[in-house]
Amino acid sequence: MRLRHIDEYRDPATAKALVARIRKDAGDAPVRLMEVCGTHTVAIARTGIRPLLSGAVAMVSGPGCPVCVTPDGYIDAAIALGREKGALLASFGDMLRVPGKSSSLEKEKGRGLDVRVVYSPLDAVALAVASPEREVVFLGVGFETTAPAIGGAIRTAAARGVANFSVLSSVRTIPEAMGILASDPEVRIEGFLCPAHVSAIIGADAYRPVAERHRIPCVVAGFEPIDILLGISMLLRQKREGVARVENEYSRVATATGNRKAQDLIREVFVPCDTGWRGIGVIPGSGLRIAPAYAAFDAEGKFGVPVIFSPEKTACRCGDVLKGKILPHECPLFGKTCVPEEPYGPCMVSSEGTCAAYFKYGSG
Repeated sequence: MRLRHIDEYRDPATAKALVARIRKDAGDAPVRLMEVCGTHTVAIARTGIRPLLSGAVAMVSGPGCPVCVTPDGYIDAAIALGREKGALLASFGDMLRVPGKSSSLEKEKGRGLDVRVVYSPLDAVALAVASPEREVVFLGVGFETTAPAIGGAIRTAAARGVANFSVLSSVRTIPEAMGILASDPEVRIEGFLCPAHVSAIIGADAYRPVAERHRIPCVVAGFEPIDILLGISMLLRQKREGVARVENEYSRVATATGNRKAQDLIREVFVPCDTGWRGIGVIPGSGLRIAPAYAAFDAEGKFGVPVIFSPEKTACRCGDVLKGKILPHECPLFGKTCVPEEPYGPCMVSSEGTCAAYFKYGSG
């Protein structure tokens, strides 16, 4: 049985033809393209696209893994909420092993900190309802994709009067980070493969400022092999034509304007703010903090435990990997003191992390 929108995007003959087209259009020197999304990074590694295009296209990975770009100051604040304020911490599972300055949630859980793995922000609201004597803090980490779910949980808690629920927000927005990378001469990006999940929320038009201001082609692409190869081919066509615009290969899911209902919810519950990204620094307007109307559910303000951002001082070069400045195997810790069983940096922790993908599937 053929699966619509799946099998046709895995067709070997189509893939072979696209690889030939890409090699023809690339020219003499490899074209340097960045896939922004962690899911793209894993898909590219898993399907062997990088070695197929070797010599024609150099694919580098961007800061599209929310766990990876979360600074260690956020982990320290979360631990402090549990240790000093006695809060029950509710988190997605991939956050537990992310290192702070001196510990992680996983280590602290082993020492008695009450950390619960949940699969939805609403699960954390349910925990708060079931434990009215405890303060429950949800670790709200993510990009525009998860922002509506986090915002919906906050709005639900407000409507139901769940006063013992709050969120330690670490939500970031992708286009602002792309703009910073586009202007960095050390990164030298010639085209962006834009994230599909994020684009389904914010719409392809959200990348227009990046394309127009920095003259860098942008293509929204899905996650199947044909999606990715077609997206790369579209980027090379723009480069050949000397244009820089936003195109949408993933039109079966993402639209130009995105999900208006989700956007309205984000605007209701959050307001833009400056925020720190691991390895990149503070990017103006790239964060979403909880709006004043929902201040009672802002864990930072409620408990007076701030998230302090400071540049990491470590031998781990996760920050340079996130910026596309180096490949994982160029980090001296990769595959030695930093492996999935004992990760030193967050890029090896998350299933969407670049280092984890390279370790599992090879560098190509």
